[in-house]
Amino acid sequence: MMGTEGDACPFEFNFEPDTFKVGDTISYRVPSLGDFPFVGEIKAVHNDHIEIINPSEPDQLLRATRESRPVVSDQDAL
Repeated sequence: MMGTEGDACPFEFNFEPDTFKVGDTISYRVPSLGDFPFVGEIKAVHNDHIEIINPSEPDQLLRATRESRPVVSDQDAL
C-alpha cells in the first residue's frame, strides 16, 4: 500500500531540466489542478520547452515548460 512508511515511489523522476532527454519520466503540473502531480514521459526536448505524453493517453502530445516540475497549460491538458 502506497503512503506507508518504507514504501518507495514506483517511478524514478528526472527533476533536472538541463539533463532532460527523450524517454525520461517527469512529474508535471496543470495550473487549474493546483500542485497535483501527474506522470509524463518526455517525447521531445527543445531549448524552451519539452513535449510529453501522459501514459494513460499516449496519443495526446502535450507541450510543457522546461523546469524541474514542468507545467502543461489547462487548455492543452483538459
